[in-house]
Amino acid sequence: MAIFKLNFNRILGKIIYIARTMILKKIKSFVFIMVFTFLTVSNLKAADECFENFSRAIFNFNMAFDDVIMEPVAKGYNKLPNPIKTGASNFTSNIATLLSIPNNLLQGNFKQLGHSTASFVVNTSVGILGIFNPAEKMGLKPHQEDVGQTLGIYGFGPGCYLVLPILGPSTARDTIGLLADTFIDPFAHVTIRENELFGASGNAIDYYSVKGTNAVNFRSDNLINLESLEKNSLDLYSSYKSIYLQDRNNKIKNSTEDQDDWGNLDN
Repeated sequence: MAIFKLNFNRILGKIIYIARTMILKKIKSFVFIMVFTFLTVSNLKAADECFENFSRAIFNFNMAFDDVIMEPVAKGYNKLPNPIKTGASNFTSNIATLLSIPNNLLQGNFKQLGHSTASFVVNTSVGILGIFNPAEKMGLKPHQEDVGQTLGIYGFGPGCYLVLPILGPSTARDTIGLLADTFIDPFAHVTIRENELFGASGNAIDYYSVKGTNAVNFRSDNLINLESLEKNSLDLYSSYKSIYLQDRNNKIKNSTEDQDDWGNLDN
């Protein structure tokens, strides 16, 4: 047990050191992003529409893409055995935890930093690369954190609401956050940036495969909810906007009510 604790502490120390080093190396880019965000979005509210016609056009495109591609894929995915779906969901969630580690550090949230780091270490090792989730049974419950949330915690306003192709609802702050995520996300460094970390390496295909699987997981989990939303909404565009903004606000406040993407559309 003593040896396990010693090794665990060494691994934890290495992860925190690497996260801090990566952040310091990218600090100039991050400061630029923060300044740009402050200048462009701090005085706007999330409900403000700067590009509504454009956003509605993109929204219509996304809905058509969903009808032709995402929904059929999600329905086929739901026919897979539950252990496979659960394993895929656990795997992508474990990788997503890597992005939470540097953001917790930037936010000064050391309790969540511990949860995120310990959860990743336990699930990657004992949980066999994150396919299983023993960390949850140990009481480790890391929040999903990204640069958009970090900027929100620093007091930056969301700015204009907009819809991105394929990616869906966003705000000016969260769109900039998406770009910044790739600078501090360890998984992005070993895939799309092809840097080696702890002997692990990958490529852009690995990165987008995981992101795509995560999107399919989300879509398959919400087949009924999204269908109900589409049938019962007078303005589907506005409904998506309301749900997304409420979810992002909850995440910035670190609401304990739900930490799933969009609250699984249950709110």
